[in-house]
Parts: sequence; structure tokens; C-alpha cells
Amino acid sequence: MVERRTLGLFVLASLLFGGTFVGAKAGLEYFPPLLFVAFRFDIAAVVLFAYAAVATDLGELLPRTRGDWVGVLATGVFAIGLANALLFVGQQYATSAVASVVFSLNPILTPVFAAVLLSDERLSRRGAVGMVLGLLGVGLVVSPDPANLLGGDALGKGILFLGAVSGALGSVLIRWADTDVSSTVRTAWALPFAAALTHGMSVAAGESVATVQWTPTALLALGYVAVFAGAVAYVAFFGLLDETGAIKANLVFYVVPVVTTVAGWALLGESVSATTVAGFAVVFLGFAVLGGDTLATTARRLWPAVVERFSDDGRSGPVLTDGSGSYGRDCD
Repeated sequence: MVERRTLGLFVLASLLFGGTFVGAKAGLEYFPPLLFVAFRFDIAAVVLFAYAAVATDLGELLPRTRGDWVGVLATGVFAIGLANALLFVGQQYATSAVASVVFSLNPILTPVFAAVLLSDERLSRRGAVGMVLGLLGVGLVVSPDPANLLGGDALGKGILFLGAVSGALGSVLIRWADTDVSSTVRTAWALPFAAALTHGMSVAAGESVATVQWTPTALLALGYVAVFAGAVAYVAFFGLLDETGAIKANLVFYVVPVVTTVAGWALLGESVSATTVAGFAVVFLGFAVLGGDTLATTARRLWPAVVERFSDDGRSGPVLTDGSGSYGRDCD
């Protein structure tokens, strides 16, 4: 049951986070980037606090220990706040597909921070090979032009890379804090800190609410990134983080580009170059190497349950009919 729940959280977080990049790209036509992400956190905080109040006992709603508050700040400042602020700013200069692939550096960067801060999470030799493949793949996707190293595309990808660094560091700091509160409560408290941070960055950048265009598309994009790719996805991802650790949980960001690329092509009409496709394939190969053992083990353990579900007596084997409406099992 634990493995099924873990797999469910992984799939849910991958799908919803994949839509983040598409929703952000669509909404950036109507919102200044930092104000957009600040509004996202405002709404997500209200939704998640309401959910936590209903789903959690009153005595468990308040962080108590130093570790609890360190976990809240690590989530609000690094894993959510700065990571998303840099994502929304950087995505002004890149397609949603490219942005998601650059962010897929997150699981490659996580073991670097884990090696320093966590004693129970270390990268194997196989994992190191996966990291190298992932880096090569992202290099193909980014493929900066040396003649235009500081231009729009390269600058945007650099900002996105810093967002991936912030997300990886935040997820490791959460594990390092060894917090006792649930992931839902921790995230609910973290979102107001993330909102305050991004509102402050928006004011410092000179953004104004007067420039927002409140169109139906703008509201739809904001609603998606705030509620579904925000509150719901955060509950799934940080729950996964608590169950599996930072390195395995961040493998979500290797699957996200698949969702983003398809959604960006279908909804935004974004084109994908052959180099980007090749880069993504190499990144995904890195994921297969890095997480192959975990996926194979999970599949082997889930398979007996699948067989039992589709068999009438728990034994595997094809069910045959004799044409009279009665069924029997071929034991040969």
C-alpha cells in the first residue's frame, strides 16, 4: 500500500508540475512575472490552509520545534519561493518545454547538496553516471550560442538554472531540518513566507498591479498554477519527499518535461527543435540510469497485486471459456 501511494504521489506531482510551465507561459502575457507568482502563492496559501484545517487535528497545525520552523523556511524561501520566482522570470525568454528540461537539472543537483548535508542519502556510481548523462542532455537543450552568451535565450536559461539550484537546495534542507510536522502543514505555513518574499521582489522590480490584464485566459492560468500546480501538487510532492527522500523525490522533474512538451505543443502551439528532442532523450536516459533500480523494484513488487486483481482466485494464468458460458483456468 505504501508503494502504491508513493507511485500515485509521483504520477500526480509529475502531471501537475508539468502543467506549471504551460500555465506560467500562458499567464505571462497578462501578468508581470514576479507579481504572477506572488498571486499564485496568495491563492495557494488560502486553499492549503483551509484544507489543512479540515484534514489535520488542531494540535498538529502549529510548528513547534526549531526543526519544524527550519523546514517551513526551507520550503518557503528555497523550495517554493525563489525557485518559482526564478522560473517565472526565466520563462519569459524560453518555451515551456525548454524551461521544464532546464529545471530537470533539479534531481541531478540534489545529490550534490545531499552529499554535504545528509548522511543517509548518497549517490552510487550508477547514480553518478545518470547525473553525467543528465548534464549532457540539458547541455544539448540549452546549447548556448557563444556569440550571444549574455543574450535573451542564454540569460533566461541561466535564470532557470538558478531556479533549479534553489529547488534542489530547498528539498535537501527540508530533509536536513528533520521536521516533525506533516508535509501539508509545513507547506501551508511555507506559502505565506513565499508570498511575502515574491511580493517584496515584485515591488523591488517596479512591477504594478495596474499592468495586469484580467482576461479569462489570465484567470484560468492563475487558477491552474495556484490551485492544481500549486496547493495540490505541493501536497503530493512534499509528501513524496518525506516518504522517499530528496534524491528520489526530485526524479519527478525528469518526467515533467514529457508532460510540458506535449501540453505546450497541444495548447500553446510551441515547436520543439530536433536538438531539444535529442537533449530530452539523453536527460531521460540519465533518469533511467539514476532511478532504474527503484522503478524495477517497485514494478516487481506491484506485479503480484496486478495479477491477483485480474484473476478470480489469486493465481496467474489465462482464463478460458468452453463456449457454454462457464469459465475455467488453463493449468497447463
